[in-house]
Amino acid sequence: MVQLATKIYSFEEYLTYDDGTDNKYELVNGELKLMPTASGFHALILHLIFKILDQEIDKMKQQWKVMPGTVGIRTAKNKSRIPDLVILSETQCQEIREMSTAVLESPPLLAVEIVSPNNTDDDYRYKRSEYAVREIPEYWIIDPETQKVSILLLVSGFYEVTEFTEEQEIKSSLFPELKLTANQIFQV
Repeated sequence: MVQLATKIYSFEEYLTYDDGTDNKYELVNGELKLMPTASGFHALILHLIFKILDQEIDKMKQQWKVMPGTVGIRTAKNKSRIPDLVILSETQCQEIREMSTAVLESPPLLAVEIVSPNNTDDDYRYKRSEYAVREIPEYWIIDPETQKVSILLLVSGFYEVTEFTEEQEIKSSLFPELKLTANQIFQV
């Protein structure tokens, strides 16, 4: 059997990569990783979270933006992730206007990942450590399989996790007035 060499991309090559499709790729250790199309349930959860967090931002009278799956985060020299959703600060909202490719070099206020059955390690392990190193202050892992929402808060360079299930009200440091239970998310 002949093993073909995998092309290793620099971060700069990744930023300009275009395969002529609408496919989205993450860069993991220099290799392009195709992001699979979301399931219908995944898409419904994303829509709900987008709407709720957008309303919370309006209530708080902040100039932040909720960006669903369209903004990447550079997490290392040859790594870039595209979370299901990020919250941009007012400064990042201005900076992104000038970017030819929407990949942040600075940490967003929040990253949200909705777990797909075939990539649990990505969200629970790899992205967790990458987002901590990038110093993203708050990271949510929404897991439809286990019907659990994990809120990870960055403390001294490491994430402390609190898990919410059923009728437990989710506690977010970024959105202290949030009124949302795990069940509300999974009954969308």
